[in-house]
Amino acid sequence: MIFCFRKLVKKSIHISSHQIQRPFFSRIVLIFLHICCFSLLFAQNDSISFANGPWQRDTLDGLVLHRCHFDHHQLFSSNQMIFVLEISDQQAYNLQLAHEERRTKTSEMAQKHGAVAAVNGSFFDMDKHFPICYLRINGVNIGENTPGKDTVNRKYYQYGTLCMGNDSVLILKTDSSRRWEDALPYPNIMTAGPLLIYRNTVQYMRDDRTFVTQRHNRTAVGIREDGTILLVVADGRFKEAEGLSLTELQQILQWLGCRDALNLDGGGSTTMFLNSNELQGVLNYPSDNGRFDHAGERGVSNAVMVVRNEE
Repeated sequence: MIFCFRKLVKKSIHISSHQIQRPFFSRIVLIFLHICCFSLLFAQNDSISFANGPWQRDTLDGLVLHRCHFDHHQLFSSNQMIFVLEISDQQAYNLQLAHEERRTKTSEMAQKHGAVAAVNGSFFDMDKHFPICYLRINGVNIGENTPGKDTVNRKYYQYGTLCMGNDSVLILKTDSSRRWEDALPYPNIMTAGPLLIYRNTVQYMRDDRTFVTQRHNRTAVGIREDGTILLVVADGRFKEAEGLSLTELQQILQWLGCRDALNLDGGGSTTMFLNSNELQGVLNYPSDNGRFDHAGERGVSNAVMVVRNEE
């Protein structure tokens, strides 16, 4: 990729006077190719920065936690705080969903259900507390998809579904019908989105929504080809951690080797909680209190929990 970039740059430096007289369209094409190569070079630099960052790795009761603070604008020309929790031993652990009728902190839900870890779940109504995406827990339907201003049956961030049951966890791509999830056989279903990666294919991100293009705190779940589950959190809204656009989050999940990946609720809801022998408490820096500390956790409607299997 760098070789291709250098070749194009070298060629552009030696433009002859005859070449300068090329039709306008040809010059536009040449400029476009140069821009593409610059973009590819920056993307490659970001992936190298991500891989070579000052990652801290902790093994916690069979789970693996990776965390990294990019504090010199190394990643996407910005400061970032990233947490990745790997769950590879699904004989020891499984994912479960939690929901409360009134907004409750992710950490409190996790402690109530005896979870060893948790992240916030899908989208909800801040005032009325109920989920605004399809949610089924232990076979009971709790939330339904809601139409958007320019959609009939579901919003653009309701096209991915996290399913759990029969000792399996998977991410599916929905269709456009409002109750598509009703036919799924899984007892636990959480719809969210946008769907970031599906079957190793990067999904299209709308560029007409600030929710997509602007940087925010982000929470996501990913699954690798070998079945390893990743819970990913990126802090935001601070100079120390500026947050990610959904395209940037998508890139990170690609670099982490995800076959499938789904965006969950983010912003002030973004939380990662751990309750292990080695680490306990909120790990990230929730932003609702406006301070870069661990005390700004928001009450949410639902959460994704990591629970130890009964022996």
